[in-house]
Amino acid sequence: MADGVQTQASEVLQSIARHINSLSENSKMTRRRALEGIQKETFGRKPELDSGVLEEVFSDTFKHLLKIVSDPVEKCRELGISLIREYFTFVQGSLSNLPYLMPVLVQRLGQQEIVEPSEEIRLQLVEICTLLVEKSKKKIAPYLDDMIKILIRTLMDPYPEVKKESCKCSIILAETIPEHFHMQSESLIKPLLQNIIHQHSKVRVSVIEAIGAVIQNGNNKSVEDVVSHFAQRMFDQSPQVRKAVTLVVGNWCLHLLDRYSFFPKLIPLLLTSVTDELPEIREMADSFWHDTGIKYYKENEEELKDKEDFAQPDPAHYPSGVERPNLGCRTLIYRHLSKILPALIRDMGDWVVATRIKSAQLMTTLIVNAEDCMTQHMAVLLPGLHKACSDEEKEVVKNVGRAAELVGYFVEPEVWCKLVLGAIKSSPGYGQLMVLANIIRGSQRELLKPKLEDICSVLSHPDTCRTVQTEVQSQLLSCVLSISQVCQEDCPPHGQQLFTVLVTLLALTNDDSIRSQMRAVLDILAKTHGLSSGQDLYSLYTKPLLDTFQDNYAMWNNFSVERAIFDALLVESGPVVGELLEDVIPIMVANLNPEKDPEIRLKFFSLLSRLMLNAAGTLDSQQRFGDFAVTVVKDMVIPNCVWKAGRIASAVRKTAVSCLWALLKSGVLPKEKVVTVMEEVLTQVVSTLDDDDKSTRLITCRVLMHLFNLLGTSIDQDRLHNISPELIKRLDDSSDDIRVAVSKTFLSMLDCFEKPYNVDLYRAHLEFMFKGLLVHLDDPEANIQEAVLEVLMKAASLQPAMLVKEIESVKHKHRTPKYCDALIEHIQTNLAAT
Repeated sequence: MADGVQTQASEVLQSIARHINSLSENSKMTRRRALEGIQKETFGRKPELDSGVLEEVFSDTFKHLLKIVSDPVEKCRELGISLIREYFTFVQGSLSNLPYLMPVLVQRLGQQEIVEPSEEIRLQLVEICTLLVEKSKKKIAPYLDDMIKILIRTLMDPYPEVKKESCKCSIILAETIPEHFHMQSESLIKPLLQNIIHQHSKVRVSVIEAIGAVIQNGNNKSVEDVVSHFAQRMFDQSPQVRKAVTLVVGNWCLHLLDRYSFFPKLIPLLLTSVTDELPEIREMADSFWHDTGIKYYKENEEELKDKEDFAQPDPAHYPSGVERPNLGCRTLIYRHLSKILPALIRDMGDWVVATRIKSAQLMTTLIVNAEDCMTQHMAVLLPGLHKACSDEEKEVVKNVGRAAELVGYFVEPEVWCKLVLGAIKSSPGYGQLMVLANIIRGSQRELLKPKLEDICSVLSHPDTCRTVQTEVQSQLLSCVLSISQVCQEDCPPHGQQLFTVLVTLLALTNDDSIRSQMRAVLDILAKTHGLSSGQDLYSLYTKPLLDTFQDNYAMWNNFSVERAIFDALLVESGPVVGELLEDVIPIMVANLNPEKDPEIRLKFFSLLSRLMLNAAGTLDSQQRFGDFAVTVVKDMVIPNCVWKAGRIASAVRKTAVSCLWALLKSGVLPKEKVVTVMEEVLTQVVSTLDDDDKSTRLITCRVLMHLFNLLGTSIDQDRLHNISPELIKRLDDSSDDIRVAVSKTFLSMLDCFEKPYNVDLYRAHLEFMFKGLLVHLDDPEANIQEAVLEVLMKAASLQPAMLVKEIESVKHKHRTPKYCDALIEHIQTNLAAT
């Protein structure tokens, strides 16, 4: 057999002898053909040569091939390296030539500068390195230094494929001789980390896998160096990269020799993957974490046995849709939380958005695993949550809210109440209130009940609820909503405080969505009282809230929050206002005092007018407003109709007159009540006919018309005759609308004259009125002429002959006799009829 191998090897050597000699020729084509000839006569031969024959052939030939590795011609190098690779792949005894090959590989790959210019050939050489490690196994140990020297350079190679193959080689080397490799492993960490942000995701994946194997089988201290880089890869856009990190970290948590030292660094990385957007990664991380907990328990079974034996059953009050972590996982978090939490809170405030999102997500997972051991860390946790609630990124805020809710599940109110409420008292901001709302949402009703008084007192305190910031208002609403939903029938004893918060928000907000949300929360709160709607709460709590204003309502100014609350309370309470007139009217009288700031009087008149527009459903809901109507007119309206200089004073007069108009129009002011203040009202109203503001004059005309219609002949006749010159004067108004309104007012006033009319006593007044009206019968505007004609036709009944005489005296002066003739004809027709 041996003779046969020897004979066959001699034949092959004889056939390639000439080719071997040609490898030293200067001609590149000669060398190339020689290499091709060697390949054909050895590995390309049919049938294939026996491994023993090839070993015999290359025992003499191999050294010649090594020279070709440095050939100046790329194709020759490629053919030579290909032969070497086939040699180590198929020939069993090839490792005997390893001492000759390694220096060549180091020379071509392990230098400071790149010696081999061809990327493809560098890749082939690295693949040979991988092959050598796979083939030689433990025998590669003597060449570890050479391999490390090569890998340090090839990992930094510009060609991505070389990088990936170098990573593969590193993994195999680490796993093949771990007992020797650990002394050199740190040398590879730096070049590997320099590639962890490579633009190709496949390179990043290879690098991460290589780091995993290098540290697993090498010096575990390198974990410190790579953790921060792995943390950054958690934000990688490529799911495969994140999966690779999860796989490596998960394996470290399970198998790393020194894992106990690095749990505080590794646990956050693994738990971050539990909330990854990709289900596959989430499931993988969750499985690793579960297995880590199980293994930790088994390794510490004696220590944890008592804890398990006397452990309480799974809590009944537990977040829905969340699977409780095993005892090992919970214990791991308990022991390392003090190291993990501060860093995590710091990352929640990082300038990079993605970091803040991941950190907030991790916080929720951490709290689920920490459970009640989070109690001792509340002083550290809460400020971090408060700050993160104000994040611009909605996803961060959402996860922080969820984290706060989980705190409610696991930390008793006895603990968190003091800290959370203290923070709100110190600074009642958006974050503090959002955290409170979410903690309450997660709390257990029975445990929360004893603390409700403290919570509601802080929420209803003026420093807390009297805010104009929409964001803070929304969180105050959330707090009341959470209390209503969690505490349910426990709410009524604190209903007044919660009602005060809601009405205050309604008074101070400018946001329609807050208003609609407030009314919805009010309905929910009402149901906790056994009432059908939020409107019913006004019957219970409006009076006590009004009582809180008794000491200071006389001192209110335009900026007083109490005034805004009073305004909102009366508008929203509807029919309840009619039950509380004894409380409401004195407050309005005090704030409509003419000595008060004009702006606050404007607001109170505006409120009064709004209520009067629906008097039956507000002020007069109990048919008692008539008892207070005289007070409203005498003490609120009339004093504010007195003329004062200035635009604001003018606006006050207008609103006062408007309020009087609304009061008369509503019908709640009966004739017998008006008669008692008739003189004061007419005096002041007539004075506003000359007001500078057009709207005031127009509304005054309507008020007079309504008064004339209401009082009729009850008005003193002398007073009537004194009013008519003022109306005549208004027919010269710059506004045609007012002139038409004055004409209609005249018509109403004429009905107030007693019948029969005392012509002898009031002849001079009547003549003045006829002459004044006849002047405007010749007005350039046809609509004014028509209006005045209607007035004169009605006034003619007082003394027809006198009017005819006056018409005849001015008829020739008019532009057209049309209206005069029509008036005379009307008078004659009426006389004939009588």
